[in-house]
Amino acid sequence: MSDNEISTPSANQNSGGSSHEEHEVDKSVLHKAIAASAMGNATEWFDYGVYSTVAVYITMNFFPGGLESIGTMLGLAVSFVLRPLGGFVWGPIGDKLGRKSVLALTIILMSVTTAAIGLIPTHEQIGVWAIILLFALRIVQGFTTGGEYGGAATFMAEYAPDKRRGHYGSFLEFGTLAGFVGGSGIVLILQTLSTDEFMNTWGWRIPFFFALPLGLIGLYLRSQLDETPVFQEFVEEEKAETKSVKENYKDLFTTHFKQVAIMFGMVTALNVSYYTLLTYQPTYLSDQLGIEGNHATIVMIVGQVVMMAMIPFLGSLSDRVGRKPMWWTSLIGLFIMAVPMYLLMRQSFGWAIVAFVVLGVLFIPQLSTISATFPAMFPTTVRYAGFAISYNLATAAFGGTAPLISDSVIAGTGFTLFPAVFMMIACVIGMVAVYFMTETAGASLRGDGVPGECPENLSPIGEKRAGRTEGELTGSEA
Repeated sequence: MSDNEISTPSANQNSGGSSHEEHEVDKSVLHKAIAASAMGNATEWFDYGVYSTVAVYITMNFFPGGLESIGTMLGLAVSFVLRPLGGFVWGPIGDKLGRKSVLALTIILMSVTTAAIGLIPTHEQIGVWAIILLFALRIVQGFTTGGEYGGAATFMAEYAPDKRRGHYGSFLEFGTLAGFVGGSGIVLILQTLSTDEFMNTWGWRIPFFFALPLGLIGLYLRSQLDETPVFQEFVEEEKAETKSVKENYKDLFTTHFKQVAIMFGMVTALNVSYYTLLTYQPTYLSDQLGIEGNHATIVMIVGQVVMMAMIPFLGSLSDRVGRKPMWWTSLIGLFIMAVPMYLLMRQSFGWAIVAFVVLGVLFIPQLSTISATFPAMFPTTVRYAGFAISYNLATAAFGGTAPLISDSVIAGTGFTLFPAVFMMIACVIGMVAVYFMTETAGASLRGDGVPGECPENLSPIGEKRAGRTEGELTGSEA
């Protein structure tokens, strides 16, 4: 094998007893797959980064009177209403027709709807229609995202070598934070170079337009790639023709309901922290702590840059120690440190940066392993649908609504530590789910068996826990 090729380990047996030949993926192709997946994710989260950072301007232009920031947070939350429906629609299509075609369509829809937000007239100009148009575009974004994220993670996981799935998969989340930082950074530059009057009229619109070139770049990268090796092998064996979309649905919610429930609990913990720290935080810093304008944006950018720097290292670490230890470390750390760090934020601008960085660093062991952990919870037949549906149901219920819930509770009770307590409750739910999760580090994604659960397809870590010696490891695990 040449130096320019990576051997993707294959399972010698799956639950169905079929064997698979070793597949080699050229490094250049692997790198393109990583870039294509990460670019789509960056485009998706660029919108959230911009929206959360310009929330104060959106409030002024779209939600006059008593609605104030609640209306803006509702505009964020409403984008999650159709995410589960997006997962139900895009997921099974991706499992039946392939990952690539779905991802090409979703990235175009995301970039166009994001750019269109910058074109909406204000409430003063067209009245309630401004709010309706904003909510409509956010809903379309949510429906599209319901297929984008699960597909991108599945696409990357199925391209990556089994032993390095944590390392390569972490770059999808690097793209997430890059989108956030890019969106926030553009807003910060505009705030620094212009006046408040310009930002309130036209300046806040400009960052949304950057989504169009991002989407076109992502579409080009994805058009240069074939289907994933795992999906191609599955189709070649003609197993993809044995079940209809309806049958795959039935299979997912009967045979694999355990995986759906576990992932739902883990995503609840993940996304309550995610949207509290990365989306609601600018509003919280401004409204509750009095850290306004550029300072609030700087807090976010510093924390996110530190988090980005750590993602590849912790993704690689998960390949060696397993996914479960990473999640336990993060969940327990956030549970212990959430309240102390929110109290520290109150002290000063500098301490707010320190507190946010600490919480961000504790959160990264979860974030950096998403693309390695969640796709490996389902077999190839229902992987896209299982990921998309489980992830988006939990995100719609407890993730995207987190900013709205926190803002509403604080407004109604004056309890400004509620975001920290909310994260603690979510961490407990996550701990219960992780306890029942199967370790899949190094396990093959090939075939129609659940990775890591079959005796013939245990992960290397699972082999050691099962008491099998190094000499008994299969060729894909040794």
